[in-house]
Order: sequence, then C-alpha cells, then structure tokens
Amino acid sequence: MTAADPGRSFKNVLIVGAGPAGLLLALFLAKMGIQTHVIDSAETLDDQPRAIHYGTAAVHELARAGVLDDIQAEGLICRNFCWRKLDGEVIAGLDSTLLDGTLDQVTCLPLNQVSKIVMKHILEQPTARVSWGHNVTDIGQTDEEAWVEVETCKETKRLTADYIVGCDGARSIVRRKLFGVDDFPGHTLEEQIVATNTYYDFDKYGYQDSNSIIHPEHWHMAARISNDGLWRVSYGELAGLSRGDVIARQPEKSMRILPGSPSPGQYQLVNISPYRVHQRLARSMRVGRFLLTADAAHLCNPFGGLGLTGGIVDVAGLSDRLSGIYDGNADESILDEYSRIRREKYLSMVNPISLENIGRLHS
Repeated sequence: MTAADPGRSFKNVLIVGAGPAGLLLALFLAKMGIQTHVIDSAETLDDQPRAIHYGTAAVHELARAGVLDDIQAEGLICRNFCWRKLDGEVIAGLDSTLLDGTLDQVTCLPLNQVSKIVMKHILEQPTARVSWGHNVTDIGQTDEEAWVEVETCKETKRLTADYIVGCDGARSIVRRKLFGVDDFPGHTLEEQIVATNTYYDFDKYGYQDSNSIIHPEHWHMAARISNDGLWRVSYGELAGLSRGDVIARQPEKSMRILPGSPSPGQYQLVNISPYRVHQRLARSMRVGRFLLTADAAHLCNPFGGLGLTGGIVDVAGLSDRLSGIYDGNADESILDEYSRIRREKYLSMVNPISLENIGRLHS
C-alpha cells in the first residue's frame, strides 16, 4: 500500500477487472487524486464488440470523465428510433434531432472501442496503473484493509488496498467469493440472443438509426453502429441451440429478418455471437471493504441499453462516494447508500423496463 496523504482517510483502491466499468472507475478515481490499481486476468483489452448504446445518463457521466468527445468522434449519435412490423411498416418512432448539441442524446460506439479510449486517458494519469495477467484466486479483508490473492505467469502474490471493487463481469470471481458460486438471485430468459455485426444497405429501405422489429418469431433489432455502413443486428433464437446450430441457421434467419430478404452474398457478416440472457441482482453491492459494480452486480437483457448505461452510472456514483470519504466529507456509511440506491434503481427501473423492452419485441 502507498503512504497516505496528510488529511486523507484512506490510501488506495484496487479494481478487479479492466473492462469498461473498471477502467472508467479507475479514470474517475485517478482524476480525483486517488491511487488506483486495475488488475485483469487477460493479457490485453477485450476486443469483442459487445454492447453499443449509451443512454443519456451514461452520456453525462462519460462527458464528466472527459472521454465523450473522443467517443463521439469515433462513433455516432443516434438521432431517430422506431418500431416496425416485419414487413417494414413503421408502427411508432422517436426523433431526437431537437436535442442536437446537448448531452441528452444516445451515443453509439462498440464497447471495445470505448475501452481503448478510456485506457488512453488512464495512461495519462500518474495515480493510475493497469496490470495484466493477474488472475484472482481468493479474497479476504480485515478491519484495516482488503486483499486478493493473485496468480501471474511468474508468481502467486497478495495485493492489498483500502477498498477493492469487483468490476469483473457476469462471472465475477469477487462476487462468487463474497456470496458463493451460485448465489446470484434472478433468472435466465428462455430465449437466447444472437448478436451480429453486418454490412448491409439498410438505408435503401428507409431504416432509421435504431429499429426494433416486432414479430412473435422473427423479432430483432437493427441499429447503425458506424458511419461506414456497419450495423448491429441482434435477434432471438430457439433455446438449446449450440453455437454451431446458430451459425448454420444464420443465412436462413437473415433472409427472413433483413429487408429485401438477401442471400449471403448480398451482405457481409463480420461476426456472430450467440449468448444467454439473464436478469440478476447481487444481494448487496457492498460487503465491508469490497464493492461491486456493473455486470458483476447486476445483469439484464440488452434491449434498451439499460445494463450498459446502469453500469456506467454505478461507477460514476461509486467514485463520488469514495472521493467523499477520501476528502473527509463523508464516512463509510455512504457506501451502504451506494448499494441501496443502485440496487433500488435496478429493481424499480432497469429490470422491469428491460423486460418490457424484450417482451414488446415478440408481442
């Protein structure tokens, strides 16, 4: 542990997980002058595209972190949204062009690109560092500090900090060590989601920036994710299919859901990723000196971008609370409030609204 600055109530924070949540938390804390160390079991940033949309609450926090301009320079602002029937008929829509020039528009950029941008900013902070190839095997705490046991390619060692934050995703080792391997209350949805990145001329068919297609079988979402014609197409598939089955069914599925019913030679499939969808919330987001954020704490389906937006708001709120303690303006009870408020927002907003969003698609 580093020496405490005079007048500061703690010394440092250790973050487990160098995904977007962990990196963004590190950036917030480092800019507040707090010594921050991020560790991850991987050897480099995750390059999977994953989530793409940042709601207005997240946009405000990305601006506060100083990364929004870079994100919008590489990505785009979603200015219109609609719900359609499978034949393309528009049922309803939203136009946000009146909000141009404000922070109240949805921003779009694949999460892996956002992580690279945040990492670039972290490297400019003297109070932050990132260590790769650090696999957490155990955790613990005393009244004075928290610790993790980690394995690297060279050694096994113990890292200590005043607070340790689990930002290590849906399969969080921190959460599992705190509550048990199978203790993540909630449920898994029956359907699985298949996310694809596809080059196709949706503009030819009058598609807007984000399109939700309602159908009992062929429900899906098609959203523009770059300025060069790349779209995210996410659709529902039968439960129980293997990855091989999903890939084998993709050409027929794309012919049914894409406007114009194209054959494989008429679009370019960049990648395809099937995954199960969960609605889950940890019993608490604080256990003593350990804290949880984002996917390590809660999960929801991707429709509406509430999981990603909620995770960003988690880390922003947690950074403010840790800063309040660090500066002597608050005591540790404010961390219990962090857990209470963020769990309440999941239960009252993220969970029910995200379930309504996916249910609407196949209604």
